[in-house]
Amino acid sequence: MAAYVIVRVDVTDPEQYAKYMKLSPGAVSAAGGRFLVRGGATEALEGPDEHRRVVVLEFDDMDAARSFYDSDLYVEARGVRAGAAVMEMLAVQGA
Repeated sequence: MAAYVIVRVDVTDPEQYAKYMKLSPGAVSAAGGRFLVRGGATEALEGPDEHRRVVVLEFDDMDAARSFYDSDLYVEARGVRAGAAVMEMLAVQGA
């Protein structure tokens, strides 16, 4: 069953975050994932406006999503991102 990683990011250092953005796609694809949403315009349909960057990733299953997050490639990317953003990341099993 597919799994989705939903991310909300408040970028605090755009130059450093750009370095992270160059590393993260390799980690996503190495775990068999793909980007469904990578930034872009948001519109609040209910609740407060969302000012953060929104990213949605799709993986084959929860194990693949966890493998992505724990992979050496993504650990390296997270290290580069440190101090450049405040991130919330949630893995959700699909229907």
